[in-house]
Amino acid sequence: MKLKAVTGLFIAGLALTGTAVAQVAPGDVTWVDDVTIPASLTGSAGDAAAGVEIIANRGGGNCVACHEFTSLPDVQFQGNIGPSLDGVASRWSEAELRGILVDAKHMFPETRMPAFYRVDGFIRPGDAYTGRAANPETFGPLLSAQQIEDTLAYLMTLTD
Repeated sequence: MKLKAVTGLFIAGLALTGTAVAQVAPGDVTWVDDVTIPASLTGSAGDAAAGVEIIANRGGGNCVACHEFTSLPDVQFQGNIGPSLDGVASRWSEAELRGILVDAKHMFPETRMPAFYRVDGFIRPGDAYTGRAANPETFGPLLSAQQIEDTLAYLMTLTD
């Protein structure tokens, strides 16, 4: 079962076995050395096929807006702002990639990559520019814990 981000509420997910597994809320993520997150955010492995959908979905993770994936030749208009993610699992560990997905600024302070599983400690563009800012008390992360694990599962398949 895929969970969507629930604004302001983080609930238990269901593992593929159908048993309840507690999700780690964005504020409760355990970092090691401020760059890695060794433990799954959901307590279970992600689904690589679902990860492809998140990576390629312009309304989801939209990783292809900045990164190139030669493993996804049917996805058009791939970006060249960020590094190509070909072979990314050969360059970074699973714990490092999970940290980059959750909040890349921990490893790369000057990056433009958004924090996909963070809800505090930054200014949302709407707060200063649109006049229609989201309520910071109910604004959730860009991706759910399951979506982070699914994206990670696909990235781990990208070896040299």
